[in-house]
Amino acid sequence: MDQTRKPSPEILAQQRADHARVLSRGELPPYLDITLSEALVIGLLRQGVRTFFAVLGHGSTEIGEVLRFYQAAGLLTVLGVRSEIEASHAAAALRWVTGEKAAVLTSIGPGALHALAASLLPASNGLGVWYLFGDETTEDEGFNMQQIPQHKQGLFLRLVSAMGEAYSLHTPLALPAALQRGAATVDHPFRPNPFFLLLPMNTQAAWMPGFNLAELPQTHIVSLPAAEGNYEQAGQWIHEADHIVVKVGGGGRSAGPELSTLLERTGAALVHTPITSGCVPSSHPQNMGVGGSKGSLCGNHAMEHADLLIAVGTRAVCQSDSSRTGYPNVRRVININADLIDATHYNNTLPLIGDVRKTLYNLNLTLVPDISAEKKEWIAENTAKKQEWLAFKQLRRETPVLMDDYWGRPVLTQPAALMIADSWAKEKGAVAFFDAGDVQANGFQIFEDETPDKTFTDTGASYMGFAVSALLATAASEHPFYGLALTGDGSFTMNPQILIDGAEHGATGCILLLDNGRMSAITALQEDQYGQGFATWNTLQVDYVTWAKSVPGLLALKGGSSPESLSRALELAGKHPGLSLIHVPVYYGSNPLGGMGVYGRWNVGNWCEDVQHLRHQIGL
Repeated sequence: MDQTRKPSPEILAQQRADHARVLSRGELPPYLDITLSEALVIGLLRQGVRTFFAVLGHGSTEIGEVLRFYQAAGLLTVLGVRSEIEASHAAAALRWVTGEKAAVLTSIGPGALHALAASLLPASNGLGVWYLFGDETTEDEGFNMQQIPQHKQGLFLRLVSAMGEAYSLHTPLALPAALQRGAATVDHPFRPNPFFLLLPMNTQAAWMPGFNLAELPQTHIVSLPAAEGNYEQAGQWIHEADHIVVKVGGGGRSAGPELSTLLERTGAALVHTPITSGCVPSSHPQNMGVGGSKGSLCGNHAMEHADLLIAVGTRAVCQSDSSRTGYPNVRRVININADLIDATHYNNTLPLIGDVRKTLYNLNLTLVPDISAEKKEWIAENTAKKQEWLAFKQLRRETPVLMDDYWGRPVLTQPAALMIADSWAKEKGAVAFFDAGDVQANGFQIFEDETPDKTFTDTGASYMGFAVSALLATAASEHPFYGLALTGDGSFTMNPQILIDGAEHGATGCILLLDNGRMSAITALQEDQYGQGFATWNTLQVDYVTWAKSVPGLLALKGGSSPESLSRALELAGKHPGLSLIHVPVYYGSNPLGGMGVYGRWNVGNWCEDVQHLRHQIGL
């Protein structure tokens, strides 16, 4: 047979089955007659990508056919789902929680656009995810259905390139270069990101006789060194400061031991962003919790009154530093970051650019414990503020039920429901995911983590529907875990297909649906800014329990309107072997006991003029 010519579909199918079977034994020959799609799959396997969340369409049937054989050989897992957004969230959650890599596979056009929109989440949170998008053919024979309908070349490549690194397999033998660039992006040493690989429909099936498998790149694990900075000056600044705040962002999430040592040697108060909950145990006396535009009494107090900021692995998102007004009394900044721009974000900064943990370790070596009387007073001041915050929380724990207009009866408050969920999740050992909105904001103010691997909240993109979609990661992971998705009715209805896909693929977790019939975070913002909510609620009361009961294998429960009834529902959900949903009516209104409050500033709406004026006054 002429090996330079592509074989018949029947022979090609047999060859793919044989290749997958031989590869499962690690015995592939160095050269193969192969299609581009099969070479791509082998290349991704070499990089440790063994999970594919897929919404197949006419723009991706060829690669889907290859995946069919490789899944049959046990080399990978394909989860066919009902939404590209859901697929993206699940892949991001899998990488975030377990470190396992995944690919999102879509068709051309709308499906790829959905996944592109959802890629904002891993881009915002520094997560490496592969995106495989079908694309228009390379021969330009006329418009392909669902391409961007303009007479211009490579428009989708231009579009996705705005979100991150991208490559079009216009030429099949460019595959090794594409995979190498993808690996450098999704496995970047300090800022992993999505990588978009465009697959023109006609090149996917292109025949590559005698392809050299040695050309397929493997992943390289690269570690950065510690910063080579002026540690002596950093130590002098720390010695001269009386009120030090350490602000920890995503880059410092795993630097707990070094952070604890830094606190002991400097007398600093630690404040963290929502995504770094547990970087230092919540119970640590110098951990003030979250700070920012939706912070805490103690976290924002430390930020407002500090004279020296030690920024650790943070990119200063607006809500994290109150749109650059969070440190009105800070005059010096020590910024530890691997990225030059982030490390020099503030004025009057001593940047230490390198691996965050190694840099903290080296900084700690230069510090002699020097807790002056002023620093002791600072510690005592923040400790008192933390006790005030804990008492504030306790008052809401003691007032769990309020009369609600929407429900026409007394129901649980969100703080009370979240406190019950927090206690249950800790007992269960569950991984908690937060959806965007009021549930998220109240949640990162309430949850108290002792380790950084139990709570995941997307405050970078604040993508509605992330938490419930993230539960699909429990069905794909090589390291099984139980997930708790905390969501509101607004976020849940953005991605309700998890009910079907979760049951279909064997997700293990619970959806705790806190329902107040509105997007309450935005209603509250409107009321604060303009005195009136608008177009952010509904009058319908949806029966989510009946909806969930319609899915075979899914346990649907009513959470009731008391702490006892919710606790009973959570216990039943935890014993269910698959996916469960608990519906909980919750309060919305003006009673302050119904929420956790707002303590910072934010450059949005009619607040912008005042916030910007303050920022320029501060000049940091």
